Amino acid sequence: MTRRVTTGLTELDDALGGGLVPGTLTIFAGATGIGKTQFGMHFLHAQTTGLQPSGAIIDLSSRGDSQNHDGYTQRMFGRKLTNVNIQDEALMSPFASGRPADVIPFLGYGGKRVLRSQLDVDQWHAWQSEMNRRMPQLFRFVYGHLIHGTRRFVIDGIEPQETPGDSLQLDMTEMIYHRMLRQEHDWLAREVLRENYLANEQHVQSHAYDHSQTAAVVLLTTKQSMLEPLMTQPLADGDLAAGANTVILLGRVQQGQQVSRALFIAKHRGSYARQDIIPFEINDQGIQLSSST
Repeated sequence: MTRRVTTGLTELDDALGGGLVPGTLTIFAGATGIGKTQFGMHFLHAQTTGLQPSGAIIDLSSRGDSQNHDGYTQRMFGRKLTNVNIQDEALMSPFASGRPADVIPFLGYGGKRVLRSQLDVDQWHAWQSEMNRRMPQLFRFVYGHLIHGTRRFVIDGIEPQETPGDSLQLDMTEMIYHRMLRQEHDWLAREVLRENYLANEQHVQSHAYDHSQTAAVVLLTTKQSMLEPLMTQPLADGDLAAGANTVILLGRVQQGQQVSRALFIAKHRGSYARQDIIPFEINDQGIQLSSST
């Protein structure tokens, strides 16, 4: 069997038949406040032995604040996260600058709208220009992490949308996964270095990595807060959900007068996965799942 990637939660690994499949995309989908970020932080810090996490965060939030990754990390693991500025010159020299910061707030928390249905023509063209300006830095951030050993990426901040094609954030997630994480190391190096590739080819080869061992977790916010509607309705018809190896739905369930949190593994290609609803709780240490029945 292919060696699995741990989620950072033993009970969830067991429910997934051993963990996540390397080289694939996993989606955690649920409403705001259900626990997506905590699941993401467990994944990010899994197998971390020092002060630096074993993964990196691409925060696509366009709201006026972050997803509080650092707050969760300090409370759950006693570590601090560092943020990179999108204009950071260190990203220009991936071989000389060492491992980049832990988090890149790609859209800058400026409160901008990210749904095409909310944008007029001028706003849409302005977004396209802004993305063209920022995207090379995101390529450098991802490549800088990969050549310095990062194999875990969390993509967070994706807001609810009526249709997948309406979301700029989903477009960006597709690009990150297919054009950055799923590409051969030298292909990505060419994208990053461009006209400087030949001058740095020796560095590229000495920093070669196996892209098939990279795993990405996407934290997707839904409008539905209850688990049952998430289970009975298609998550999305777009390529992101269709291309994901694993989809885990998070929501609230009601039993009598009590409402609690639970998850359901809606999709997990290639191996056994539990098919029951799995309750979980959140405390200062993060997620606590029920054991297998």
